[in-house]
Amino acid sequence: MGDHYFAERPGAASRRRTVDLVLPDLHLRLDTDSGVFSPDRVDPGTRVLLETVPPPPQDGDLLDLGCGYGPIALTMAKRSPSAIVWGVDVNRRALEMAEGNANTAGLDNVRFRLVDEIDPGLRFAALWSNPPIRIGKAALHDLLLAWLPRLTPGGLAHLVVQKHLGSDSLQRWLTGQGFPTERIASRSAYRVLRVSSRTEGPAR
Repeated sequence: MGDHYFAERPGAASRRRTVDLVLPDLHLRLDTDSGVFSPDRVDPGTRVLLETVPPPPQDGDLLDLGCGYGPIALTMAKRSPSAIVWGVDVNRRALEMAEGNANTAGLDNVRFRLVDEIDPGLRFAALWSNPPIRIGKAALHDLLLAWLPRLTPGGLAHLVVQKHLGSDSLQRWLTGQGFPTERIASRSAYRVLRVSSRTEGPAR
């Protein structure tokens, strides 16, 4: 599959640049680099998510799953300054970018970590993600089943997925796994899914 943004140490030569994330309530200037997800602009799906998702909880631990260089995690941190936001990724280069972007933005309530560096006992009041669909369906399902059970009771996840990359089938699969899921927004071929914390085991 070649060198991808979901490699731990991308082989692409470094070529840093800057992108802007402008939302009604904030403006972030973000450094990016080759070998990370969507280095030349904030991904349209990420923008759809951030423009449509309800405000995050104002306290507790919040999660950006697959954080890349940080646009989702930093937006959560801006919108919920009393919360602690965790951005997790497998890509070390992306995490370095995210750390620098948090420092530039003056946000001290966000932590960026490799996936296996997060305390397994930590539970999250909210999870926002533009999940890495291109890792393949089986790997994506494993990823979601590893993290969605870590929502606190009543916690919500919001995921953005392109329609042609399987948003509708993912919605059905999540519901079948015991995570009630509904579409809350649809724009430019993207779907934003709201996933409730599991109330029972997977459907049989």
